[in-house]
Amino acid sequence: MKLQRALLIVDLQNDFCRGGSLAVPEGEKTVPLLNKYIRIFSKHGLPIFASRDWHPQKTVHFKRFGGAWPVHCVQGTFGARFYKGLRLPEATIILSKGASPDEDNYSVFQAKDSSGLDFISLLKNSHINELYVAGLATEYCVKYSVLDALKYGFRVRLLEDAIRGVNIKPTDSRQAIHTMIAHGATKTDFKKVATQFSRIRR
Repeated sequence: MKLQRALLIVDLQNDFCRGGSLAVPEGEKTVPLLNKYIRIFSKHGLPIFASRDWHPQKTVHFKRFGGAWPVHCVQGTFGARFYKGLRLPEATIILSKGASPDEDNYSVFQAKDSSGLDFISLLKNSHINELYVAGLATEYCVKYSVLDALKYGFRVRLLEDAIRGVNIKPTDSRQAIHTMIAHGATKTDFKKVATQFSRIRR
C-alpha cells in the first residue's frame, strides 16, 4: 500500500508557550524545528494540519467550572493564536477542538475544520494513511491524538524532537511516549525524516 503522508502539529499556541497561561516548559523551542518539518512537507506537496484549543469562556475544562486547568486558549484571544514564528503555509488546515462547554477534547480526532468537517473525514477524503505528529503537550493532546490515530488504523510517526510535555510528574512525558510506542507509533526525528524524504520522488 502506498503511503500518503501528512504532518500534524498539535496546539502550538501562545498560551502553551513561554509567558502563556498554561505554558509547557520549552514548548516554544520546538518552533524552529517545526518550521523545518513544514518546509519538507510543503516541498513535497503534502498536507499540513494544525490543531488548536478553541475554548469558550465557560467550559468544564477550566478549574473555575470544575475542570483541571486554568483559563487558556479562549476563542479569539491572543492566547489562542498560534505561536509567533510558527510559519504555517496558507494552505494549512486548521482544526479547532474544545469548543464545546461540556467536553475536554484532548484528541485532534475530536476537532473540526472551518467548515465543520471532522479530522478523520478530512484524512479519509485525502487518502492519508500515515501521520507525522509533533506539538504540545506530549502527555495530553499529543498522546490522545496519537492513540486515536492508531485506533483508527493510521500509521503514526512521532516526531520526538518536536514535542514537549507539561510533566506535572517528572516521568509523565517519558511514560506517555512509552504508551504511544507500545500501541504502535514509531519514534523518529528530523535527521531521519529529512533522509527519508530526500529519497522520495515528487
